[in-house]
Amino acid sequence: MTITGEMLIGARSHRGSDGEFRAVDPATGAELEPAFGGGGVAEVERACALAWAAFDAFRETGLEARAAFLETIAANILDLGDALILRAMAESGLPRPRLEGERGRTVGQLRLFAQTVREGGWLEARIDPAQPERKPLPRPDVRQRHIPLGPVAVFGASNFPLAFSVAGGDTASALAAGCPVVVKGHSAHPGTSELVGRAIQAAVASCGLPEGVFSLLFGVGNPIGTALVTDPRIKAVGFTGSRGGGLALMAAAARRPDRLARRRPCPDGGGGPPARADPGLCGDEQHQSGLPDAGGAGRAGGGAGQGLRGLVDHGRRPVLHQPRHPAGYRRAGPRPFRGRRGGGAGRQRRFDHADPGHPRRL
Repeated sequence: MTITGEMLIGARSHRGSDGEFRAVDPATGAELEPAFGGGGVAEVERACALAWAAFDAFRETGLEARAAFLETIAANILDLGDALILRAMAESGLPRPRLEGERGRTVGQLRLFAQTVREGGWLEARIDPAQPERKPLPRPDVRQRHIPLGPVAVFGASNFPLAFSVAGGDTASALAAGCPVVVKGHSAHPGTSELVGRAIQAAVASCGLPEGVFSLLFGVGNPIGTALVTDPRIKAVGFTGSRGGGLALMAAAARRPDRLARRRPCPDGGGGPPARADPGLCGDEQHQSGLPDAGGAGRAGGGAGQGLRGLVDHGRRPVLHQPRHPAGYRRAGPRPFRGRRGGGAGRQRRFDHADPGHPRRL
């Protein structure tokens, strides 16, 4: 497969005109061909419009069809063969065994999510049948099920060109849940990203899904990332990268008039804790008739069962919440009320609130 330097917006390839960049071989410092055209606000608008248009149809796909889609992506990535590994080696400087192992992890994540989707237990569907004869008032038929939030923006990591990038855990969990994905590829490995992006694009077409289920964008500088997280059609963001980059995106998201489900920034070097979905987002939405498809996007590195419970709509706007940081990590954003110091009851009150709209303790 030839690397063209183009973005993938739905079913089409598009050459960006907002700046130009090339990947660099870290071993030699040499620039690699081809040059990639950066996208801007217009490309974000088009990708988000396609994702939003695809959302209703994609969320209604059956579990078997969605699982087959994930398995098709995994097979297409393997079919890229040595070309993917060689390009990733040239762009990252990582050795072949490391990248072959990362490819195996990437494919394994996709297949694990496919297995979890088929099992269906993560939906946690509940049915309370009608009781028309109940006194003093009859009870209607009430049904409850996890449903997807909407299109998800995913930012690729610099040091994991496969497992935390275009087809990494964030993308796999979002697609498994029924959420279209718009990926912002990392400029450190654009050729690797394009190869994997074309594997996903081909899977979308072969499985007969709407073209807006997946798009891959590239960009020079911060405007394209800011445009993604501030677009009202993006309902969740998966980010793995520097603390500064993560905080900048969080600040942009905080200016939205609506709330955005988001994942806290993880250090790009991989030394920090994995990003986690907040169980406070795992509520339900009730319906008097019919049940839409359900799901959510979750953990970045693994845990398919956890991933499918992360970002779901439960009848109110998603909650902004930062999980507790271990020693050595400062909390990003305002700190919640702590309660009294020292006692267990005070620590419990810090996270547990009477209002169900507040996040629950992890």
